[in-house]
Amino acid sequence: MPRRLTLALLALLIAGLPARAQTPIWPTHQVKLIVPFGAGSTPDVIMRVIADHLKEKSGQSFVVENKPGASGNLGTDAIAKAEPDGYTLGISIGGPLAINPLLFGKMPYDPQKDLAFITLLTSQPSALAVNPALGVDDVRALIALMKKNPGKYNYGSIGAGSLSQLAMEAIALKSGTQAVHVPYPSSPAAVTALIRNDVQMACLPAISVTPHAAAGKVKILAITSPRRSALLPGIPALKEAGIDVEADAWNGLVAPARTPEPIIAAVRAAVTEALESLAVRDKLAAQVMEPTPSTPEEFRARIAADIARWKPVIEAANIKVN
Repeated sequence: MPRRLTLALLALLIAGLPARAQTPIWPTHQVKLIVPFGAGSTPDVIMRVIADHLKEKSGQSFVVENKPGASGNLGTDAIAKAEPDGYTLGISIGGPLAINPLLFGKMPYDPQKDLAFITLLTSQPSALAVNPALGVDDVRALIALMKKNPGKYNYGSIGAGSLSQLAMEAIALKSGTQAVHVPYPSSPAAVTALIRNDVQMACLPAISVTPHAAAGKVKILAITSPRRSALLPGIPALKEAGIDVEADAWNGLVAPARTPEPIIAAVRAAVTEALESLAVRDKLAAQVMEPTPSTPEEFRARIAADIARWKPVIEAANIKVN
């Protein structure tokens, strides 16, 4: 048999064999996904939406484990100390990755050394909202009122050192105003205080205030994104009023450091595919969240930008946790 014909037949035979080399390296068995916050929290919702998609696509089990505590440090530490094999991953947010190292005197992990950054997942704008009784319709009117009455008004947050506190302190710093901080244990508690007029303003995750704005119980003046959001039509960006503050709530997927690069690449590809699927995008949009898949390098850059953004605010407001 001529050599060329032999090679051609061999190529056809190989093409017909099962593609073992194409067998996914991840996942081949159950994956644990750690959420450093409670059930029903925004990171928990995101992780479960992605887990459902990955389970459907891969046929493997994805178990979400909530591990709240210490402003997200407890669960993030559990991710950092897990076996670096790709079968314990987790979601984390700006707090445990960028802000908490500026607030806590001692951290149980080093985000830069103990974690592998896989991809950013989603971003959600924070919304600057006020009680309607305050009688202001835009950011400029609110700033004018605060300047006229320094320290008279209260603002709510979801805890000392939280993004909601930092956003309001940054607004005050940039506008030369003052307001009294009143911390609450959760977004629903802070929104309830805003509706009751226990606090007159707050800068909270958009999804926590949009239903109440639609009912006329609170008024949204602006969002903290660099530009207007298609998910919140008609609401201006804070920068349009001359207040250069960005405070979007982002989150990302992380793994223990030393997780093999091929595993990181496989996880990132699977999760990016999930974020780009129409079903996942629709579920996220219902929560006023946009998918933001990224490279690990872009993820690191986002953390560095947050550290640079919030460090001067924390120092100026003298915010401490311990």
